[in-house]
Amino acid sequence: MSLLSVSNLTASSAAFAEGGVTVDLDASLLVQIVIFVVLIVVLKPTLFDPMMRLFEEREKRIEGTRREATKEDERSAKALAKYEAILAKARESGAAERDALRADGAKKEADLMARVRGTTAETLEEGRAGIAAEAKAARQQLKSDASALGREIAGRVLGREVSL
Repeated sequence: MSLLSVSNLTASSAAFAEGGVTVDLDASLLVQIVIFVVLIVVLKPTLFDPMMRLFEEREKRIEGTRREATKEDERSAKALAKYEAILAKARESGAAERDALRADGAKKEADLMARVRGTTAETLEEGRAGIAAEAKAARQQLKSDASALGREIAGRVLGREVSL
C-alpha cells in the first residue's frame, strides 16, 4: 500500500504543479450537490424568474420607447418639410410682392421725373424768353443811351459840348 500512496502522492503533486485539481469522491460532494439543487429549486421561482421578467419588461419598454422615438422623428421630419414648404411659398410671395412694388416705384419715379423735366423745360423756356426780352430791352435802352453817352464822352474828351 505504501507503493500506491507514493504513486498517488507523486501524481497529485504533479497535478498540483501543472495546476490540476484533485477531487475526492466522498459524502461532502454529495452534500454539496444536494445544496446546489435545493438552491436552484428555491431561487429559481423566487429570484431568477422575477429577475428575468424584469429584464424582459425593461427590454419591451426600451423597444417601445425606440419605436415612439422613431415615430416622433418621422413626424418631426414631416412637420419640418411642411414648414419649409410654407416658408418657401412665403418667400416666393414676398419676392413677387417686392418686385411688384419695385416696378410700381420705378413707374412712379419715371412719371415724376417726366413731370419734373417738363416743368423744368417750361421754366427754362420762360427764363430764356424773359432773358431774351430783357436783353432786347437792354439793347434798345443801350442804343438810345449810346448816342447820349457817346456825346457826353466826346464832350469830356474834347472839353466842349458835342451835338450830333
